Amino acid sequence: MKVIDFFCGCGGASKGFELAGFEISLGIDVDQNAADSYKANFPSTEFIQDDIRNIKVKDIAKKIPDWKEVDLVFCACAPCQPFSSQNKKRDSGDTRRSLLSETKRFIRAFRPEYVFIENVPGIQSVKLAENGPFADFLHFLERFDYQYEYRVVSSEFYGVPQQRKRLVVLARLNGRPVFPAFTHGVEGKPFATVRDYISQLNPLQAGETDLGDSLHSAAVIQTVNIERLKHTPEGGDRRNWPLKLWLKCHQTYDGHTDVYGRMSWDSPCKTLTTKCTSISNGRFGHPDTEQLRAITFREAALLQTFPRSFQFKGNRVSKSKQIGNAVPVLLAQRFAEVMWQQHYGQLEGLVALAQFDHGANKN
Repeated sequence: MKVIDFFCGCGGASKGFELAGFEISLGIDVDQNAADSYKANFPSTEFIQDDIRNIKVKDIAKKIPDWKEVDLVFCACAPCQPFSSQNKKRDSGDTRRSLLSETKRFIRAFRPEYVFIENVPGIQSVKLAENGPFADFLHFLERFDYQYEYRVVSSEFYGVPQQRKRLVVLARLNGRPVFPAFTHGVEGKPFATVRDYISQLNPLQAGETDLGDSLHSAAVIQTVNIERLKHTPEGGDRRNWPLKLWLKCHQTYDGHTDVYGRMSWDSPCKTLTTKCTSISNGRFGHPDTEQLRAITFREAALLQTFPRSFQFKGNRVSKSKQIGNAVPVLLAQRFAEVMWQQHYGQLEGLVALAQFDHGANKN
């Protein structure tokens, strides 16, 4: 099966599907740095760098001339910021809200066998009457003979060392799709941890870069933040500091305790965001108390389950954004594996879905 990855970013979903055995035929994204990263990691894959609203059906057909003879899969992980709980200025007029709907004309034209969508929880709560793109998209799928399932899933149940809740939609043409069974956190299988994924990297201090890996590079931080990190134990945060180091805004506010916090070695990390290499934007401090710094690009990418060889292009801000926005590779791979098994008749009934339901009830 061939994959077209809309809104591909640096390629998290594409890498997951590739590892599951799919052929990655086309990536589409408007961002220059994401495009550069994608091309570096998928040199044989066709690419269209443009706003999806400018792309025509014929543009994609030219890139995949045999599309009528192959089974297609669409990945459509549209920008999540208009619906994210991190976005305190959500605006019904945000033009990005309609980007998912742009894929409808391509689904109608190419009739892919499967559609895979990953987004933040929240997109599905926007009502159709409120110009909600999600409900409108589901109605479209029904009209064109797709059956679908959608769930809010937590990535650590699929082996990702990160507590990352995401809405996943699977749609299948003329058939019911199957969600994968949990692989971790059930039947005695522990969750993957921060230690499992980043403990093998060389130690660094703030402002240092590993000579053997330019992406294992720690941001420079202020002297006062170095002092704060000295008082922050593994898994700790600002509540462990002496009062003289507290920010004024925190002296009368008990919330958002993750900011300036350290990760814990032996549990999944918190959700990585587009500012995941900054200690002031979440629990992104390195768990080793001897390392007075935030995690590096490479560490963040590993916690997103990218292979260690994966490349990221652009400046520091862009690299963090690409990593934080990405679909965790292993999450995409787990869904792709079940998709492959179902398509080629390797699944027995709906056992995987039943197991998923059982696990979801326990979560």
